[in-house]
Amino acid sequence: MMEIKTDTAIEAMREAGRVVAQALTAAREAASPGVSLLDLDRAARAVLDGAGARSPFLGYRPSWAPVPFPAVLCTSVNDAIVHGIPDAGRLRDGDLVSLDCGAVLDGWAGDAAVSFTVGRARPENTRLIDTAEQALAAGIAAAVVGNRIGDIAHAIGRVCREAGTGIPDGFGGHGIGREMHEDPGVPNEGRPGRGVPLRHGMVLAIEPMVIGGGGDGHWTARDGWTIRTLDGSRAAHAEHTVAITRDGPRVLTAL
Repeated sequence: MMEIKTDTAIEAMREAGRVVAQALTAAREAASPGVSLLDLDRAARAVLDGAGARSPFLGYRPSWAPVPFPAVLCTSVNDAIVHGIPDAGRLRDGDLVSLDCGAVLDGWAGDAAVSFTVGRARPENTRLIDTAEQALAAGIAAAVVGNRIGDIAHAIGRVCREAGTGIPDGFGGHGIGREMHEDPGVPNEGRPGRGVPLRHGMVLAIEPMVIGGGGDGHWTARDGWTIRTLDGSRAAHAEHTVAITRDGPRVLTAL
């Protein structure tokens, strides 16, 4: 079900989004060679706890998941696209890390993701991260009253395809509000002028994911959560929670 948010609700979601941004910043600042993925999760958890927010990720178990998600942060490294589970594995120089975090504050949710290189930048990482961020910016720019979901999808897909990156089949953004996942779905590729019309008060999590090898295939790891590229190439992920307003798109998960 799609819920149109009031201006008051959007302000409340902005506060949840601010907590998400702070948690991602803390986790990213903690990331360096030799640091474990569990350390990043602890850094994000401390921010949520300090803000009085809860994690919509922790304990989340959709119908396809074999076990509830055990952390507040998704940590996807190198060929992992999304949903990576933090563990004791330690980061290495040159790793491409994608972090995805959510927060629920006063009953309203926020959701965002960021990708970066640990230690020294690698050209292949930089290309992927730049493409994901440019695709996110294009999707946000298309999130205006009078457009449709297909316009967002087309804007994202065009950036990714022109860069020669793949787009994971079946993954994309979503509506967000009182629940982390609400209608409508927001594909990362599509035809302009199609889909749900965009209205003032809609709030969407827009989240392009890109695969460096150019293919769209992926597989699920043994843990039942981590989604990896089929060709073993690296991937990047970028996401913001965005309110559609009469004055244009408003990013709710910025610092």
